[in-house]
Amino acid sequence: MNTILVTMPLNSRHRERLEQKAKDCKFEYIPESGIVAEDVQAADIIVGRVPPEYIRESSRLKLLQLASAGTDGYTAAGVLAERTVLTNATGAYGKSVAEHMFAMMMALQKKLHLYRDDQFNGAWNDYGEIVSIADSTVLIIGLGDIGLHFAGMAKALGAYVTGIKRRPSACPQQVDELHYMSELDQVLPKADVVFSILPNTPQTRGIYNEEFFAKMKNSAVFLNAGRGNAVDQKALAEAIRSGELAFAGLDVTDPEPLPPGHPLWQEANVFITPHASGQFHLSETLDRIVEIAAFNIEACLTGKPLKNIVDLETGYCK
Repeated sequence: MNTILVTMPLNSRHRERLEQKAKDCKFEYIPESGIVAEDVQAADIIVGRVPPEYIRESSRLKLLQLASAGTDGYTAAGVLAERTVLTNATGAYGKSVAEHMFAMMMALQKKLHLYRDDQFNGAWNDYGEIVSIADSTVLIIGLGDIGLHFAGMAKALGAYVTGIKRRPSACPQQVDELHYMSELDQVLPKADVVFSILPNTPQTRGIYNEEFFAKMKNSAVFLNAGRGNAVDQKALAEAIRSGELAFAGLDVTDPEPLPPGHPLWQEANVFITPHASGQFHLSETLDRIVEIAAFNIEACLTGKPLKNIVDLETGYCK
């Protein structure tokens, strides 16, 4: 009998959905905080996140279905055995993350963050000129599910949307102009908003550095909901402080949590949220993850093709 370990906070409806797909399996529902190495080593299928070091190339593990789109820690050598398939939750977070970052973008463009700060001090200030999303050129770096959802909202409100992809493809309908990473320098100076949703890979670490911010408009907004280590945070703080860049909205930092004394906390024009755009704050997100997991559990047990298989070399879905 196969043992399926689930670490996500599921309700009875979610559990029933998974169990329908694996009626002859034993399910263990253990929260992440309660996981021990023995639980992981005894599992044939895992749904959710477990400490990568607990896996240790488990000879039993057939499928690791992550509850996240990111695969940090699981693609390293020595974690997964050759027979183990890694799948992620790409497709579950588009609405939640994109809407969170879109709200952050509009708050920055309208300077609502400054008015909110003044509210606590009883200050009645007018911060002057604002901009409209309808008059903006929005550059999205990473056109996966989240990036395309953001693109659709921006275009619906009249923005001109430019997308950056890693691999050649047809231009999505949500995007007005499609480019590739090699062409980033050509389109960056035209952008009023730059939204990054890149994963953590050796190629993306530190990509947003002093040189990058120097090429942006000094009136632009920089948004990051991918991984915090893509940003040189010292360079970002200096770009904001010097006026080289107008605003930044971050839902990810490096490290997390961001230490209390970090300079970014003190920048009025940096809007920070604690990696809260995703997770399970929107109930629909968890519903979508359960559907992906249910599909992949059944596929794994019956020998059918799985969704969202991760390429261990790149960290992206194949």
